[in-house]
Parts: sequence; C-alpha cells; structure tokens
Amino acid sequence: MIEDNRFSWKNPKADGFYQKWRDERLKLAESPLNAQFVEISDLANPTESEITEMSRRCRETNLALYTAPQGADLRSDLRQFAQAFDLRIAEKHRSAGGDGIVALRESDAAGQRGYIPYSTRKMNWHTDGYYNADDDRISAMVLHCATPAQQGGENQFLDPAIAYIRLVDENPDYARALMHDQVMTIPENRESDGSLRAASVGPVFYPDPETGRMQMRYTARTRSIEWRDDALTTEAVAFLQSTLEKPDPLTLSLRFKAGQGVLCNNALHNRTGFDAPGQATSPRVVYRVRFHNRVKGS
Repeated sequence: MIEDNRFSWKNPKADGFYQKWRDERLKLAESPLNAQFVEISDLANPTESEITEMSRRCRETNLALYTAPQGADLRSDLRQFAQAFDLRIAEKHRSAGGDGIVALRESDAAGQRGYIPYSTRKMNWHTDGYYNADDDRISAMVLHCATPAQQGGENQFLDPAIAYIRLVDENPDYARALMHDQVMTIPENRESDGSLRAASVGPVFYPDPETGRMQMRYTARTRSIEWRDDALTTEAVAFLQSTLEKPDPLTLSLRFKAGQGVLCNNALHNRTGFDAPGQATSPRVVYRVRFHNRVKGS
C-alpha cells in the first residue's frame, strides 16, 4: 500500500505516487468489507487477529467499525481497548472526569448546557478537537454507543483522504489553500467558569507529527470561525462543504446500536438530531475517547 507521505500534498501531481495512491484509496474505500463491523469478542481484551483487522482498516480507510458485548464497567473496558492499540488518551475536556472518557448525552449540567454535543440537536461535519492548539491536536478517537436514541441520532463518516482527493480532482489549488498554516481560525472562548481557551490557528490538512501521515482539522460551523480572507480559500471551503453535504458517494451512514462503535484516525463525521417521544430526556449515550496518536499500525 502506498502511503500518503510518499508524495507532496501541496504538489501531488509532481510524480506518479499520487495517482497510484489516489486510485488505491478510492478502491479501498469502495470495498464492502471495510464498511462492515468487526466483531470484538471482549472489548477490554481484543484478540491479536481483531487488533490486526481493526488496524488494517484504519490504515486503508482511516476508520474501523466494530461491535462488542458490553460489560459491567464500560468505561474501564474502553480504556483497555484503547491500550490494545497503543493509544494515548488526550481528553482534557471539562466533562472527561478522571479517566479521559466523555459521555455524550442530553444534559443541562453546568459546563455542558448550551453545547451541541450535550443536546439533541444535529452536529455538522467536523473532525474532533479542531479548536485545539498545535501541541494538543487530536489524531484518533473512539465513539462507542452505550444506548441508542429512540429516534434519530444517525452518524455519517468520511475518510479525510477522500475529502483531499475530491479537492485535488476539482482543483489542486483548493487543496493547497487548505494547507496554509493560517487558513482556519477558531477564536478564543471564555467558559462559564472564567477559564479561557486561546484562539486556535492552523491548516485543515497537515502531517501527523509522529508518522507524517495526513491528518485533517475541520468544522463546517459558520459561527465562531474565521477563514483566511482570499478568493481561493473561499472557493475551496465552499467546494468541500458541498462535497460533504451531497453527501460524497463514499460516505458511511449508519445508526449505531448498543455495543457498536468506531475507531478512527479522526475521520470526518456528523450526527443527525434525535429525540425520545414521551420522555423528558433522551436515553442516548455515546462515549467518546480522544487520542494524541494515530491507531497502531496505521
């Protein structure tokens, strides 16, 4: 398999590596096998063959779907699952508690009230941690469904490499524009407790600092975001947003059941709105674990 650090992202057509990589990635993304769930016999202790298969899919498509029985201590099981892939938990979020795991659920608690992940509203396309500083970037994550919504709550996922390919196919200058080191700014944000998250400035596509593999930092939000003020960036952002909203033919769309989840190298994803007819609060609970490094072997 040709890796994406074999060619220049800013000038991908300078040699033959890009075209071979492009054709290979599209073929892998179209494989029905890579859209199926890997059965994990024990979430806390995945077997070598299960680890190998999950890593292969993350290497080829940047994400792997899985299904596993849920034990009595799901948070502990998720930590051990992450350790099996040599992942370093990066979650410093106010809702992470002491184990680095965040429960995404409808909530009116202090520090969660008003934030979309803790509501029933839809979430636009994004990668996780797009607002993080350079030295705190998110390279991988797990989303694990403990309890699905009664209605709605579907997710869509797209390999960032496919988004890059669509940009290059349309106009290589679009991809270059989104690699500018000041192309996307998330302004500073002051929390209700007075703490300040500094402004985050950086590229959309950038090399993973440990492997050189392609990573993506993106949000489709239109508020509290500043794009570099030039015509090419405006065109590139509009094209990318249109590609995602169509959606792209290689987008995975699914509604997780209890015990199902995704391990990925911070793939693009979204979520539809959801509700619980006849109940004051939705029972939907999805656990999120974010990591500084990519999935082992990918």
